[in-house]
Amino acid sequence: MKLKVFKSRQFTLDTDRIAADKSISHRCAIFSLLSDKPSFVCNYLEGEDTLDTLNIAQKLGLKVQREQGGLRLIPPLKIAEPDTILYCGNAGTAIRLYLGLLSAQQGIFVLSGDEYLNKRPMKRVTQPLKSIGAEIIGREEGNFAPLVVLGNEKLKNFDYTSKIPSAQVKSAMILSALFAQGDSLYREPELSRDHSERILKGMGAPIESKTLENGTIEIKIQSLQGSKLDCLDMEIPADPSSAFFFALAIAITPNTQGILRNVLLNKTRIEAFKVLEQMGVKIQYNLTSETYESIGDIEITAPSSLKAVEVSQNIAWLIDEIPAIAIAMACANGISRVTQAKELRVKETDRICAVVENLKLCGIEAKELDDGFEIVGGELQSACVKSFGDHRIAMSFAIAGLVCGMEIENAEYINVSFPNFLEILESITSIERN
Repeated sequence: MKLKVFKSRQFTLDTDRIAADKSISHRCAIFSLLSDKPSFVCNYLEGEDTLDTLNIAQKLGLKVQREQGGLRLIPPLKIAEPDTILYCGNAGTAIRLYLGLLSAQQGIFVLSGDEYLNKRPMKRVTQPLKSIGAEIIGREEGNFAPLVVLGNEKLKNFDYTSKIPSAQVKSAMILSALFAQGDSLYREPELSRDHSERILKGMGAPIESKTLENGTIEIKIQSLQGSKLDCLDMEIPADPSSAFFFALAIAITPNTQGILRNVLLNKTRIEAFKVLEQMGVKIQYNLTSETYESIGDIEITAPSSLKAVEVSQNIAWLIDEIPAIAIAMACANGISRVTQAKELRVKETDRICAVVENLKLCGIEAKELDDGFEIVGGELQSACVKSFGDHRIAMSFAIAGLVCGMEIENAEYINVSFPNFLEILESITSIERN
């Protein structure tokens, strides 16, 4: 699909239709397998990635009943050995978390994805899992899917220190630790997204986290020793990574205001909004509830102009939003930089290369750095850009179209994480789909 976005005028946006949180939706489907009682989940994200995750859970024995208001997830007595490939689509979260869970189950499991997922490196997960007894076979010594997991119910407990803050690696190791032969310790250099710890603890998992004097995060996980967790009863809030696209839309449209409602306010997920604040955008966070997570409304007021910014801290907290932040940088006065973000090279595409290439097509001076990019703010020009098969690249440049008009090739990838993105976008500007 080629998407054409027309330049917008000043608008006001007040929406409670932001897509449900992708990270939490993935985890609800997977973690429901750990209980012996039915879970009930409201507002599960009906995106391609999360539906693939749910479909895999069903192949492992989960029964899904669609009821008024949500999904009832009925777990099997024991995770089943499937008779087919477990297709993860484009979902890195799905394949990495399932690697952790299935490594500790009896059976043979084959995990694969689309052409983009099967090019993404998996050793960061497979290597630590292999070190505790997991058997995983794949291309280049288990670095690329398809991956075959020979499940082992006697994984060793571990004391593992990760070199990178990664929620996916952490979650995979925590899932394996719950089935290990004793208590385990996991450390990361700084706090990555902590949804897994929060949700699993809410289900009764024996997990304790603390911050050491040097800033390292240490997590102690006790083995379940065959016991089951409590069920989930959750309404999934709006995804702040998805909400950020419309925060960006407001920010780059001078003197515009908006409210994004029912958004997850976990501190590891709203760092991108903090970057906008540094650029001069006025943002207010209004807490409305707090159960598994903090949830609330975000009020945004755009300044008359944006200031340049340097982003090098808490990268793990805003890695997914950096392509959208790049659009704000392109509209700002001055030179902006992103560094310490080499992780962008191994996302759905090389996002550093994709951002720079597309911005150059839009008349913006930009250059790649090894671990980020440098952008000279200027006047965005209308262009035809590529999505590179990446939903976040597609949505970032669709929002850029509000300033100058834009065409995005292969924009269908938006459906991976935000199925009603175009519906909301169409409420503030005109679009064409071909």
